[in-house]
This record gives sequence, structure tokens and C-alpha cells, in this order.
Amino acid sequence: MKHISLDGVTVATVLTFDEDLAIDWKSYERLLAYCTTPRGINAVFVNGHAGEGATLSAEERVEILKRTRAFIGEKRPLLTGIIAYSTDDAVRQAREAQEHGADVAVVFPMPQFAAGASGDPRYVVDLVDRILDAVDIPVSIFQQSVASGNGFATSVLVELCKRERVIAVKEGSADIALYEDNLRRIKAARPDVAILASNYHWLFAQMATGADGILSGMASMIPHLLAELWEATLAEDLKVMRAINDRLYPVVRTIYGAPPLIDMHTRLKIGLRHLGVIASARPRPPLLPVPADTTRLIAQAVDRAGLRQYV
Repeated sequence: MKHISLDGVTVATVLTFDEDLAIDWKSYERLLAYCTTPRGINAVFVNGHAGEGATLSAEERVEILKRTRAFIGEKRPLLTGIIAYSTDDAVRQAREAQEHGADVAVVFPMPQFAAGASGDPRYVVDLVDRILDAVDIPVSIFQQSVASGNGFATSVLVELCKRERVIAVKEGSADIALYEDNLRRIKAARPDVAILASNYHWLFAQMATGADGILSGMASMIPHLLAELWEATLAEDLKVMRAINDRLYPVVRTIYGAPPLIDMHTRLKIGLRHLGVIASARPRPPLLPVPADTTRLIAQAVDRAGLRQYV
């Protein structure tokens, strides 16, 4: 198996649509130029939640893979989301991903798992094993909030990580104590599995606790700040980490703090539109445009964080 390093920052890209809800490829290319080129951005993750992957056709997923690969080149890892509602569909998506150049398949929990599968390894183990049997590329596990019912128990994650081609866990448990439990237990069982911090409200705390990298949709809008945070983490420079976190805090609270959380990726697109990176912040249904007062708050947070210096 080819060695794939997921150290550093992985950008989970948002996806840009025009007013007719077709993919706006010109805006997408500008987005890639903005968020994948800063120093410290090591990998790119497409077709996930940030990229509204559940709304995409197979043809759109493939075209996103092709265009993203053409932009970032062959050296950097390209990850793609496997968001499915049946195991057969997940296997089809994984084969599609491998055929069209993805380096890693990121396996999302199915909505059905919220009915009790989070603590019973049989269901997700069966899903992951069937994907691993169908493709040769490695897999990352997409750990969601445990409160959602779709986040897996620590023991389930450890069981998944016993598989050689499970190379990473996108850790989004939304619980700092559980984050540390997962980090310690997984590393004890498989030291080489990358733990990718993804709990947006406390990235600073995760960096202090330990991580192999950051994976976040926020990196679509604030790649430079996250890259700086990672660099300060490697240097073990607590003073600089705190200073960066002071800049991150108001942006994070504006994007993720106020309900409804379903708007988080649309809010990122509002910020990117305000910066002039993309033409439209329109999401595909079931997501809806955000209210005007939220748009104003996002614009203020973007300006106060000094993000225009990076455009």
C-alpha cells in the first residue's frame, strides 16, 4: 500500500453553485486557488459534508475529483467522501473514487446507524470491510458528534482501526474528553493511524491534547490561520497558539455558534463571497440561504479577523 501522509491541514472544500444550482466551476477554481495553495495545506477533501456531497450525482462527484486533481497535482493526497444510504451504494462510490484518482475514501456513517449502531461494531465494520474488499485505496473513518447518534463508541473506532488500510480517523466527536479517549486508545492499538482534529469549537484544545493534523471545512475560508496554528503546534509555541486562537475564536463562534448548525457550510460560503473568492453562497436544498442579519455578522467577523490580507 502506498504511504499517504495526512499530517498538517486537510481542506474540506465547500462547493460553489450558480443561481440555477449547477456547479459554478469558475468559482470553484478560485476557491481551490485560495484555500489549497497556502504553505501547510497538505491534502484536500472533496465530496464531504462541506461540499454538500449528499446532493451530488455520480457524474458531479467524478468531475469534482478530476478538476481538483488537475489543480492540486499528483503529489498531494486527495480524499473523497463516501456518503451513502446503502452498503451497495457505498461500495459503488468507493470504486468510482478509486477509478477517478482519489487517494483515500472517507467513509461516513449512514443515517440508519443513529438507531443504535454507534455502540455495536457489527454494522460499520461490515460496511468498512465490504469497501476494503472492493477497492485497494485506504480508508478514513468519519467520526461524527456522539450526540447525533452517528458518532461511534471508542471501542468501535479501535475495532475499525485494526484494519491495515484504515489509515485515519476524522475526529469530530464534539466531546473533548471523548476526543482524548479516542486519541489514546487508537494510538495504543495503531500508532500509525492519523487522528485528524475536526472539532471546530476547540481546535486549540485539540492541538494541545495531541493530533496528527487538522481536517476542517473552515479551511475553505481560513486556511492560512489553520496552517499557522498547525505550524505553532509543531513548534510547541503555546504563546503563538493562543494568539492565533484569539483570532480564530470570533470567526468560529460566528460560523458554528448560533443555531441552526445545519447552516455552517453555507455560512462559510457567505464569508468566501464577502472576500470575493466565490460569486454565490447559494446552497442546494435541503440547505437554505441564511438570513440577512447572519450575513452581516459573518461579514463583520471576516473583516475583523483580517482575512482580506490573504486574498
